Amino acid sequence: MQPMILVCLDLIREFPKETPRSAPKVRSDADRRPLTRIACGNMMTVEGGDKRMDAENAARSGPAEEALRQFHEEIKDCQKCLLGQCRTNLVFGTGSAEAEIVFVGEAPGYHEDQQGEPFVGAAGKLLTRLLERIGRSREGVYIANVLKCRPPQNRSPYPDEIESCKPHLFRQIDIIRPTVLCTLGNFATQTIIGKRVGISTIHGRRFDVDNRIVFPIYHPAAALHRGDLLEPLEQDFDKLKDFLASGAVPVREPEQLSFF
Repeated sequence: MQPMILVCLDLIREFPKETPRSAPKVRSDADRRPLTRIACGNMMTVEGGDKRMDAENAARSGPAEEALRQFHEEIKDCQKCLLGQCRTNLVFGTGSAEAEIVFVGEAPGYHEDQQGEPFVGAAGKLLTRLLERIGRSREGVYIANVLKCRPPQNRSPYPDEIESCKPHLFRQIDIIRPTVLCTLGNFATQTIIGKRVGISTIHGRRFDVDNRIVFPIYHPAAALHRGDLLEPLEQDFDKLKDFLASGAVPVREPEQLSFF
């Protein structure tokens, strides 16, 4: 049995605690890094190089970090939808304010609601291992969700909840200005690209939307519910690593989703 499968089995033992689910002061142009920073000349591709850059990003404090802090203060008591009345904690986001990659999930679960941090349950542990698989760390990327509050019983987000919370996510993205948005699962992918399409159709592929690179990936929770999705999930992360190492930059044209 492969090591990653063993890891997944360990995580599944913890997973029953979570029931399944079916952006202040903005930086000036001078403060913003060029999108081409992802190129191989700046991103170390040798073993351990990506983690070293992650550590440098995490240690850097600047306008983006302060802008995120201020924005968190603005929305920490948000009551734009009914979820604000039943949450334990608003789950804002975590990671580097200078991250090249922002991972976007669906919504907080039980553990996230309790701790106020995204992806800390079983799916979060798998996400951490997948990041390590491609030489990354949670501290060097940014992790957020479409919704900032947990839906009751971890049900799927309602359309009005997504519409209420979507501006918060987009504000975070505008502050961080990542090179790549990595969407995890259906709801995050559909929210970012603005089209109703299944993750099974477009996962592991690059799309250019609103001058940003979007890279859809299966949600880690999906692999915990369905063991046959673990290998495709690992392959998605391997493709993401290769894609980042290629030095790709966004296409400065209208969205490239011509297969629809």
